[in-house]
Amino acid sequence: MDTRGILMNTQAMSLNEIRRTGIEVLTQKLGVVGMVRFLQQNETGYGDYTKEREEILGNPSLEEIYKEIKNNKKI
Repeated sequence: MDTRGILMNTQAMSLNEIRRTGIEVLTQKLGVVGMVRFLQQNETGYGDYTKEREEILGNPSLEEIYKEIKNNKKI
């Protein structure tokens, strides 16, 4: 892949080398603060979203959802 003069063979690079090179390029193009902000947007996170969502919202039927929407429209 050739991107503005940067030629890399990612198949020959280890995952650590790809990550390090990516951080270097992001830092060059975005500066340190921009690189950090970019990486923060792409963090994996933690927890079990599906389990937490069900705990908060429950598992309503379509009829319950319909009634809730209909009641909210009256307001």
